[in-house]
Amino acid sequence: MSTVPSPAEREGHSEGIAGFLAAIAIFGGVIAVAQRPVTIGIASLVVALVSAAMAGGRNQRLATAAVAITGSAWLIGMIVSVLTNRPLW
Repeated sequence: MSTVPSPAEREGHSEGIAGFLAAIAIFGGVIAVAQRPVTIGIASLVVALVSAAMAGGRNQRLATAAVAITGSAWLIGMIVSVLTNRPLW
């Protein structure tokens, strides 16, 4: 018998979902720069924060990066929208 747990046993379902949520948040943050930064950016930031709360183990760095990327993308999107006179929401 092997005493090494399989990858599915080492990582819970919530950690896997946190990784997917972090990836979705990063995608939404990048889209928020080009589209409406208030609605898409804030929603992406909330998803990133939920992902950071759920993450542990190997997805913790991804979730932390998602919070940083979405926050930065929101700020950049707001600046771009104001400078180009586009609607914020």
